[in-house]
Formats: sequence, structure tokens, C-alpha cells
Amino acid sequence: MLSEHRQLPIVVTVAGIALFAAMDAFMKSASLAVGAYSALLLRTAVGVAVVAPLWLALGGRWPARAVLRIHMKRGIVVAFMALTFFFALVRLPLAEAIALSFVAPLIALYLAAILLGEAIERRAVVAAVLGLAGVVVIVGGKLGTEELDRDAVHGLSAMAFSTLLYAWNLVIQREQALVARPLEVATFQNGVVALTLLPLAPLLFVTPEAAAWRDIGAAALLATGAAIALAWAYARAEAQVLLPIEYSAFLWAALFGWLFFREELGPGTVGGAALIVVGCWIAARRRPEQSAL
Repeated sequence: MLSEHRQLPIVVTVAGIALFAAMDAFMKSASLAVGAYSALLLRTAVGVAVVAPLWLALGGRWPARAVLRIHMKRGIVVAFMALTFFFALVRLPLAEAIALSFVAPLIALYLAAILLGEAIERRAVVAAVLGLAGVVVIVGGKLGTEELDRDAVHGLSAMAFSTLLYAWNLVIQREQALVARPLEVATFQNGVVALTLLPLAPLLFVTPEAAAWRDIGAAALLATGAAIALAWAYARAEAQVLLPIEYSAFLWAALFGWLFFREELGPGTVGGAALIVVGCWIAARRRPEQSAL
């Protein structure tokens, strides 16, 4: 029973990542219709409208200055991380785009050691390297054999920048989860991202049609649920325990990419996914005394 309790943050993290992967699929559809900027601005605005009343109804209060600083820092990082990610997403297949972002957890392991003072254990490094090896197997051959057009090059460049910000975001996520409850995290993340992007609206905003509104609304609900789930999990386990689980996002992205856009999977994808699953399994099988609650 105690072992199951220690594994619960890992299970919740997997669920949160699945919600984020589904959100990515809806956001790709919306971004194709109105652009990454408009889709992201509206998604975060809808997110605030959904979660802020719930946070206030359950006794939410304005955070202390130190906590607010963390909310602001993560919100600004997420704004530019998400904007460049969705810009890349409309130029790359969903599964491959997610796979490219998987360099972030490996970078974040070392950022967690530098910024949070966490000791990096061999098990966490092995798990991260296995997951990264899976990504290389999946995308290495494809990127090496296909001629890249200008759109693809722009997408890859944006994804590289987004990945660096994503690594920083993962570390701030742990810091934030230790000082704020999940509903507060979701409220301020949506709010700060929307405020950060708002000044660009006169130049970039496009009014969506009904189909795009449907996708944006679904994405907002999924993103809010994922943010709450991950905030809960990161408050109960160290970043290095949960970061390798990020690799499971590829499995969900492959599924949603096929369901939404009929993106096919090849043998390399299956082999790489197997390495990703092994990496996640290693990360989950930590000794009981190493678990942090």
C-alpha cells in the first residue's frame, strides 16, 4: 500500500503528460487555422476563465511576493516556450516534434542539480540517456535522409529554442509546486502567459472561426487539467524522478498524431518508443528510501 502511494506521483505525471499530448493535437489544429500566436493567447485566456473562479471559490488568495515572483518567472518562460513550440508544431509532424523536445529533460536533470541542489543519481541519468537514445533512433534517420525545406528548417530552429526554455520550465515547475497549490499554479500560469503575449495582439491576432474555437476550448481544458496534475505530482517527488517520465509523451503524440492527422509510424519509431518506455520504467523503479514525499 505504501509502495503504491510512493508511485502515485509517477502515475499522475503520466496522466498529466497524456493530457498535454492531447492538448498539443488540438493546438496544432487551431494553429493551422489561426496561427500559433492567436491559438495560444486564446487558449490561455479561456484557461484563466475556467480555473480562476474555481481557485477563488476554494479560498484562493493573492500569493506572497516571493511566490508571485516564481509564478511570473515560469509564466514568462512558458509564454515564449509555448509560442515557439506551436510555431514549430505546424511545420513538423506531431510525434517528431514531441520527440525533438525530449532533449529538455536531460538538460533539466543538470539544471535541477545547479538550481535546486538535487543530487543526480546514476539511475536518473541512465533513464534519461535511454529515453534520449530512443529519440535519436526515431528521428535521426528521418532528418538525415529527407531534404528539409525552409518551413522545416524554421520549425527545427524554433523547436531547438523552445526545448531550451522547456528544460528551464521543468525545473521552475518543481520550485513552483513546492510553494503553491495546483489550482493557484494553473491560474497564474495561464494568466501570466496571456498577459505576456497580449501586447503583440494588434500585430498578430487573428479571429478564429467556429472550428478553431472548438479546438482552442478543448486545448484550454486539457492544458488546465495537465497543469493541475503535474503541479500535484512535482510537489510530491523530486524533479529527477519525474523528468524521465516526460518521454512517455511520444507514445501519446504518436497516437494523437495518427488519430488527428493520420501521421504514420515506421519501424524506427517503434524501436525508439521501446527505449523510451524502458527509460521511464527505470525512473519509476527507484528504491523506496529514495522517494520524496
